[in-house]
Amino acid sequence: MPAPRPRLSLTEFVALMGLMFANVAFSIDAMLPAMGEIAAELSPQAPNRAQLIIAGFVLGMGFGTLFTGPLSDAFGRKTVIAGGIAVYIAGAVLSWAADSLDMLLAGRAIQGLGAAGPRIAALAIVRDLYSGREMARVTSLCMIVFTIVPAVAPLIGAGIIWLTGWRGIFVAFVLFSGTACTWLMLRQPETLTPDRRRPFRASTLADGIAEVLRIRQVLVTIAILSLVFAMLFTTLSVAQPVFDMAFGAAASFPYWFGAIALVSGGASLLNARIVIRIGMRRVIAGTLWSQFVLAGLMTLAIWIGALPVPVLFALYLGWLVTIFFVVGLTIGNLNALGMEPLGHLAGLGASILSSIATVGGVAIAVPITQAFDGTPLPHALGIFLATVAALAVLPLLGPGAEMSDP
Repeated sequence: MPAPRPRLSLTEFVALMGLMFANVAFSIDAMLPAMGEIAAELSPQAPNRAQLIIAGFVLGMGFGTLFTGPLSDAFGRKTVIAGGIAVYIAGAVLSWAADSLDMLLAGRAIQGLGAAGPRIAALAIVRDLYSGREMARVTSLCMIVFTIVPAVAPLIGAGIIWLTGWRGIFVAFVLFSGTACTWLMLRQPETLTPDRRRPFRASTLADGIAEVLRIRQVLVTIAILSLVFAMLFTTLSVAQPVFDMAFGAAASFPYWFGAIALVSGGASLLNARIVIRIGMRRVIAGTLWSQFVLAGLMTLAIWIGALPVPVLFALYLGWLVTIFFVVGLTIGNLNALGMEPLGHLAGLGASILSSIATVGGVAIAVPITQAFDGTPLPHALGIFLATVAALAVLPLLGPGAEMSDP
């Protein structure tokens, strides 16, 4: 028997898992500068439909996550990541060849379906190796890598559009995902040994789903995570149209968005430093209460309409940073809270948690994005209401929801 391969160093592991998570961010954020051109070319009569380019990808990913976790429990994490990236590349090719918005949306949904493989199997790899607050810390460190990609993706997308047109972005998707997959296959040992695998059978899946959905901590975490995802998906979908139509700043959007993403990356670093000391639930609660105040003030400022446009633009930029801080300070902790009781069902648990939360987030975000009226008011009001709902659900976790030991 060959000797087992040693575990990767924490630095390389965080970089690799961060790149796996970032595949999703790159697939979304690199598209943002292209939405105007795609709307003009493929949907000139209904430009708001172009915002479904984001929702279609996320919806496909949400459905894909329901199966990729159980598949990774049955066949191993690395096999599912490689298969998912193959599907992702097929979706990218279809999107590249699209001659209608419907065909493009179908390709994006297939891309999302494939992206679920690395997204969920990577989370399961983290859970295989870490638990409790230590998992929250490692996940937060991975999110630092995750936030670097959104910072540069719009600039990369804008550069590609300038050189080749919007279709060239899908070639970049193929190169990015292929590089990440090659690194994983060469360097990361499989973390799920054959003796710990669960057969991929309908009865096994049904029993596992029933077990997961009986746990209140998981259900409440899914509800809060859905609302946080809704804040993120809404922001990603409407930020570029708001810059364009409300502030006339479409040309500078990639630069502003990159700066926002870089500043917001500090949220994950902050969480990694404080979560061990004060706990996941207190970080989540403090973050949501802060956004409740900020989103309420932003909604009020837009509704009154007394501020000069440059002042309102500056406030909007600052507020966007706080939304991404909400993501950095809550998603890793919520995933860790939801996964804590599911160590024996890591793949299936990650699938159910992420699938329901992602689809729920899309369902909440789409009506907000389609209500876009050329002003930031629907965006601000939608974030405020989502924060109110998350705060209403949070007490249902109960006082014993978090383990004190890593």
